[in-house]
Amino acid sequence: MKRNALLAAAGVMALGLGAYEWPLAPASHAAPPPREAVPQSLSQVQLTFAPIVKRVAPAVVNVYTRSVVQAPANPFFNDPFFRQFFGGGGLSRERVQRSLGSGVIVRADGTILTNNHVVQDAQDVVVALSDKREFKAKVVLADPRTDLAVLKIDTKGESLPTLQFADSDRVQVGDLVLAVGDPFGVGQTVTMGIVSALARTQVSASDYQFFIQTDAAINPGNSGGALVTSDGKLAGINSSIVSNSGGSVGIGFAIPSNMAKRILDGSGSGGVKLAWFGADGQAVNSDIAHSLGLPKPGGVLLKSVYPGGPAAKAGLKVGDVVLAIDGFSVDDMQSLNYRIATHNAGDAPSLKVSTDGHARDVAVKLTLPPDIPRQITTVGGRNPLTGARVENLSPAAALDLQLEPTATGVAIVSPGRSIAANQGFQPGDIIRSVNGAAIRNVGDLNRALTQANGHWDMIIDRNGQRMTLSVDG
Repeated sequence: MKRNALLAAAGVMALGLGAYEWPLAPASHAAPPPREAVPQSLSQVQLTFAPIVKRVAPAVVNVYTRSVVQAPANPFFNDPFFRQFFGGGGLSRERVQRSLGSGVIVRADGTILTNNHVVQDAQDVVVALSDKREFKAKVVLADPRTDLAVLKIDTKGESLPTLQFADSDRVQVGDLVLAVGDPFGVGQTVTMGIVSALARTQVSASDYQFFIQTDAAINPGNSGGALVTSDGKLAGINSSIVSNSGGSVGIGFAIPSNMAKRILDGSGSGGVKLAWFGADGQAVNSDIAHSLGLPKPGGVLLKSVYPGGPAAKAGLKVGDVVLAIDGFSVDDMQSLNYRIATHNAGDAPSLKVSTDGHARDVAVKLTLPPDIPRQITTVGGRNPLTGARVENLSPAAALDLQLEPTATGVAIVSPGRSIAANQGFQPGDIIRSVNGAAIRNVGDLNRALTQANGHWDMIIDRNGQRMTLSVDG
């Protein structure tokens, strides 16, 4: 008994030693114990994903990009302190910048899904199939809001192998998954893991990220590749990792296939118009839940509702808490935005809403966000914003810039490579005032900058925080 207990404690019972009995005394003439059944075929001793990989691998491609960027000829111009005094000038030279990623063939005509960050700003995009053939690709759609892009290659009528979409809402924590891509450019690689978590939202700057987390190894070069279910369907597009070293530590993230399919379906119209909810809010923590009389933390507390928008027309108001959409719980604005974005304008998803502690069901008919003439302008003259592209805010512009849907005023679309960039301005910054003058539109901004007489006191909103900047020049 001591020997059996020792074997059990050593954890070797599952390794086959438990099928044998080592006699402690001379064998008797009693009948031997029945032998356990032994495997009769290879399939009984070998669990393999080889048939799935064989079917999936041809639909996963490598994506190579090439961009020409301006690099300072003098390394001193890489120093922000040096650029501050010399305006980022100096001689420059062109440098070819290359990047590597992966993609997934989702239509037999050569339509491919990948990440936006894989192809962003690329002048040339090349797709290499698993059989080594290479094709120049056209970027049909690049959507920074969701970090997804759609590519197209000319197959001359040849039908390519594809991956079928899984319903990512049916994926569960603990499911086995495969990650397929080209890490570090070593060639197509398959790794295995499980779904570690769902609905990860606080790992990206985008308002529409709602990640599947996996411990399947994902490394640089895997971006845009496939996260595949154990039955060979596309659960998500591998996108990012958490790592201090740059390599996999078992925390990888994939964009759910339902969002990827939404972007793919909208790419044929020249751009994806995401549905609009018309309200903004914050996550309900334990303190807020207690103050509102909710039994536990969860949901989104509405802090602004756009007049005449879908939420307002459905009777929602500031102080209401959105608990679920289509039966799926929402715990922050990113998860709420994701659930809305997977719908089309005209859909009426069912929301569970708590008002004054009483839950009710509300149907909200979604629309496209209202827009106004964008009046995108490049700021001229000599001032802290010189070279920046700015525009008047509307719900549509705010949606594109991932700002609150009720935001008003003038926002920076891009600081460019300019004085504005050297001053630290970023896309999405909202200019509230210049020298005390309120900025309501681009005209107000141009007048205030021109009348400043060499001194600018500016108030800027960035990610919900108010900042001040004083510049003399």
